Amino acid sequence: MTEDPPRRLLLLDSASLYFRAFYGVPDRRRSRSAPPNNAVRGFLDMIATLVERYQPTHLVACWDNDWRPAFRVAAIPSYKTHRLLDGSDTVEDTPADLLPQVPMIVDLLAALGIARVGADGFEADDVIGTLTHQWGSRAKGAVDVVTGDRDLFQLVDDAVPVRIVYTAKGGVRSPDVMTQAALEEKYGIGSGAAYADMAILRGDTSDGLPGVPGIGEKTAAALINRYADLQGLRAALADGDPHLKGARRKNLEEAADYLDAAPQVVRVARDAPVGAVDGALPTAVTDPERLIGLADELDVRSPVNRVLASLRLGTD
Repeated sequence: MTEDPPRRLLLLDSASLYFRAFYGVPDRRRSRSAPPNNAVRGFLDMIATLVERYQPTHLVACWDNDWRPAFRVAAIPSYKTHRLLDGSDTVEDTPADLLPQVPMIVDLLAALGIARVGADGFEADDVIGTLTHQWGSRAKGAVDVVTGDRDLFQLVDDAVPVRIVYTAKGGVRSPDVMTQAALEEKYGIGSGAAYADMAILRGDTSDGLPGVPGIGEKTAAALINRYADLQGLRAALADGDPHLKGARRKNLEEAADYLDAAPQVVRVARDAPVGAVDGALPTAVTDPERLIGLADELDVRSPVNRVLASLRLGTD
């Protein structure tokens, strides 16, 4: 009797990947009147590469239903403000040639039968955090999260296990695979939870998070290691720990409001309303006629065929 393969969930931080594809894949349209398709081609090729390499049993494309959720903006108004379209409080500044490709990706995923999951009022990070939590709590198997966003390092957990396939430098072909050992080696911290606390102290200009003045990455890691977590650090500060003195004490005390608010922004949700999600790899193409039509219309037959081959599907 043949045993079922170990269950493995592959979660895609979709926007991270299609933005990378847009900037990394040349625009090779046959004519300028044809629809742009470089992000579509790159995104599909990424899926094929990832499925071939990691052999998941389940796959979910996680979506930003809200890229700048109100609860995070309420906590820290500067959150992602630098990404706003000029004159808007809600619309992300997105390249004109990428905008029409996002619904194309949505249609192709639906036609292929690949699960796409978002939650109103939440980011893809929160969907990923929620699905990872659900998967781990039910002892279903391993999780690989594919992203170019180091914020998701907070999900690393060898016990489940959860790994982050980090694409910021080498893409999906040569990613950094983040485990607890990798976090220890790179940052000097031993868990995903510790990474989140370190990130709060350090801040992140790419997300509009100021951090605590005078506390960089190494100092933040040392403080979290010494006091176990952010709560322990703040308790020691309140108790007058003699190791916290001078400018460091002053900066931490003056950052109290920021430290109250930042965890709501940095820590991903584990309870986003994602509904019932199966995510099992499709055993047949959901809409073969639509898939063929889209492949021809968008001139992406080659990457579509790569995805089909990786999933061992046909369109007949």
